Amino acid sequence: MRILIAPDSFKESLSAAEAATRISEGIRRVLPAAQITQLPLSDGGEGLTETLIAAMAGRMLEQEVTAPMGNRVMARFGVAGDDTAIIEMAEASGLNLVPPAQRNPLLATTFGTGELIRAALGQGCRHLIIGIGGSATNDGGAGMAQALGVKMLNAQGEDIAPGAAGLLELDTIDMSALDPRLSRTKISVACDVTNPLCGPRGASRVYGPQKGADAAAVDLMDRALARMAEVVKRDLDLDICELPGAGAAGGLGAGLAAFAGADLQPGLELVLEILQFDTLLSAGQDLIITGEGEINGSSLYGKVPVGVARR
Repeated sequence: MRILIAPDSFKESLSAAEAATRISEGIRRVLPAAQITQLPLSDGGEGLTETLIAAMAGRMLEQEVTAPMGNRVMARFGVAGDDTAIIEMAEASGLNLVPPAQRNPLLATTFGTGELIRAALGQGCRHLIIGIGGSATNDGGAGMAQALGVKMLNAQGEDIAPGAAGLLELDTIDMSALDPRLSRTKISVACDVTNPLCGPRGASRVYGPQKGADAAAVDLMDRALARMAEVVKRDLDLDICELPGAGAAGGLGAGLAAFAGADLQPGLELVLEILQFDTLLSAGQDLIITGEGEINGSSLYGKVPVGVARR
């Protein structure tokens, strides 16, 4: 009997790899002769780096970066082959890095994610796969852009303050000092949601409360992202407001598209393609076992169990 085990992580309980191992152990107790293939998956959120590095025989590196509230932390990223890096923004800008009492998406920055991108470029990587789930931030990727050389300026020509609050003062975007290595780099962004940047389904209103924002802060953050979209449209001639996935990770999807020329893709589809999932299916499987921490309404929108079932 051929069995494919392909789960996502079970949040705060098991990583995808741990879940696959536990399921395999249980099956072997009753079907010791079964041919079992373990294929831990990710939709672009937690576990993306671990999943792809294991499949691509890569290695993990560490880099000191700026955490969401400005302290310094060590963050991991993966390198596979000669020129591919796998980055999870949550390693540098994740909600898990901020104690609950200190969470404030009005002030939280993605600067550390930009530092991770710089570190990957410094390793000679020219294809970056970036997962953007689990953020503590709502700055539209402004901090990331600043770390990569973009000048985000207020009306006085000064750098805006970190976080969504700084975007309220945004007047001009100057791309002249953007890291030149980005022009020779392909960036594939694995989005775990398809929300637009602003409005009722945007980053602030849907995900802001999960990051510690009250109703007043949500209103300010939505205005801040709308202001960024307005200036991006004027200065860069790009319309990012309704771009699917623009609202992922507090607008980081929009920022990566606008400032780094990234391609936003459904995270699970990107992962399944890299792992050659369809090839495994065509080889013939008698049973496929998948799962995640909770099956709910959001599972219909690009999450692993439904995505696997649809193949």
